[in-house]
Amino acid sequence: MLIIEVVQLDTNFSLALVDMQKKQAINELSQCNTKTAQYGLYLSDQQIDTMVMSRFNALKDTGRIEFGTGILKKLVDAFCASPYISQENYVDTIIELQEIFYYFKNESMERISDDELIEYMKNHFDDECQGSLEYLTGTSLEELCRDLRYGRKYPFGKRNER
Repeated sequence: MLIIEVVQLDTNFSLALVDMQKKQAINELSQCNTKTAQYGLYLSDQQIDTMVMSRFNALKDTGRIEFGTGILKKLVDAFCASPYISQENYVDTIIELQEIFYYFKNESMERISDDELIEYMKNHFDDECQGSLEYLTGTSLEELCRDLRYGRKYPFGKRNER
């Protein structure tokens, strides 16, 4: 009986934590509309819900755990000024960038900070990738992670050894 109660308590706590994270993420993304409006980008409540749910799916798919609101707001802030994002592809692009981020966070073996990875993604997306998510994942990020794994180069100044 005690085991069932502990499992139930753990499940209730997990659900409450996820619910709190969802509410925080929804609030953050809603506030992004103020900044993104100057670029012609706006998220409806339904689109925000879709993006937040995609976060939990991406985390599950990549076997990651995240506390707080996640990286959606950082991705929106970084990519909203991109000439390759329009209202028509806004939600799908951010969702895919989020999936790419988590995948390459794993592939980089945590040797790069969230902000550095987002900056790298943004710079390459807008530059040589010319808005191509396929090119970003298939070349630029693969090369970055390969170089980080083998210690060949570190694109963000002095590297902190662990």
